Amino acid sequence: MVKSFRVSDLQTLLASMGRSKSGLKQDLVGRALRLVQTEYSPELLKNVRQLYESRFPKTSGWLAARRPESVSVAYSSLSSSPTATSQGADYLNGISKPIPTPAPEVKLVPLPFYQTLETLLPPTELIAQNNEKLQDSQCIFELTPNQADQIRNASELRPGIRSIQVVLRLCYTDSIGVQEDQYPPNIAVKVHQSYCHVPGYYPSNKPGVEPRRPCRPVNITPWLHLSNATNRVTVTWGNFGKRYSVAVYLVRVFTAADLFSQLKHCSVESAEHCRERIQDKLRFDPESEIATTGLRVSLICPLVKMRLGVPCRVLTCAHLQCFDAVFFLQMNEKKPTWTCPVCDKPAPFELLTIDGLLSEILKETSEDIEEIEYLTDGSWRPIRDEKERDRERERSNTPEYPVVDIFPWEWHGVTGGPAVTPAGGAVVDLTLDSSSEEEGGGAGGDSEDTEDSADSPAPKRGRYNYDKDLVTAY
Repeated sequence: MVKSFRVSDLQTLLASMGRSKSGLKQDLVGRALRLVQTEYSPELLKNVRQLYESRFPKTSGWLAARRPESVSVAYSSLSSSPTATSQGADYLNGISKPIPTPAPEVKLVPLPFYQTLETLLPPTELIAQNNEKLQDSQCIFELTPNQADQIRNASELRPGIRSIQVVLRLCYTDSIGVQEDQYPPNIAVKVHQSYCHVPGYYPSNKPGVEPRRPCRPVNITPWLHLSNATNRVTVTWGNFGKRYSVAVYLVRVFTAADLFSQLKHCSVESAEHCRERIQDKLRFDPESEIATTGLRVSLICPLVKMRLGVPCRVLTCAHLQCFDAVFFLQMNEKKPTWTCPVCDKPAPFELLTIDGLLSEILKETSEDIEEIEYLTDGSWRPIRDEKERDRERERSNTPEYPVVDIFPWEWHGVTGGPAVTPAGGAVVDLTLDSSSEEEGGGAGGDSEDTEDSADSPAPKRGRYNYDKDLVTAY
């Protein structure tokens, strides 16, 4: 019996019993057989029976043996009755189409941004009518006057988008566990004669990773009859072996600001409790060879690489690092993943909490502090940037040098032109022409003549007695 299960059925069975669901089909079959042989419990038998019944709803011999005879006869007579067939079937091209039945015990996961007010259509399986790959399934429901008034009087989140909506949700047909929203291939949703917008694919920045499609509820409110008239929804889907269910709900839609307000009022961890948790983490363990004396925590949000505004984390995570609550809710409002940005583990809204101790630290520290360290007694200290510490160290170690006067000369106005007086020296007149020294037989003159000097003209001398042909005189 277990050997006839599909891979998805085997994975569901193993996951329900706390076993690993990874591996090839032959590994899953062997693991499931060992589980049946070693753990013979009522819960296991119930799961196997539900999976087998959903896989073979009409050909289950061992289920028929356990069904009372009266029920079996009544079922066969109802199936063979022409009256029941004519009343309970819809005809498409001369072929009778069975009425979709509610999927057995299919439960959809609650969504933080959607509060279910009423169920308009319970989870109902999409049944293929033929062997075609593209199938059409219809859902029919009506709105009561009270429900229609709720939609009309609801406030607007954005122009044309109301806070009370009728949404359509799809998921896998699986009676074990809570199901997340999952679109079938080639999905299209049409209300009466108008097609609704279905979220498309998000491109992936990673090479080799296929684009991901956010499977969120489809808002069908703008195309509904807000009266006693019947609303008809047609779901087009690809029939490729997997089973899907559809449901319709009346919901109240929340924004990221609404969830943030709930988080501030209902889920804030006190600073004292945070200190106790830090002390527990840093408590000395005699069996450990390494003693931890401190834990560093960054004040920069890993989502946007900016300083934290409202530090938030998940109660089930082991790390102390936080992320910004506002940015986290806004990102999940646009692209719901609900994954911790620090450790990539699930981060559902109901497990989020605001760190009261880190909130106080952010208020007490300046903007240039990007990291702190928690100590064993629950206290903390700021950690400055290495470059800033190097700059402070250089300032503290810089020696004080005396001021040196680079102009030791005293300028004096002397008759005949400027003169400079060295400290304690004689006055030198810079306006004297070098020719006067030569004429007066000064030390700078040369009385000897050579043949070259007689044949060639004398070089042109500048004001300060240097060759004009070599250096331009000022």
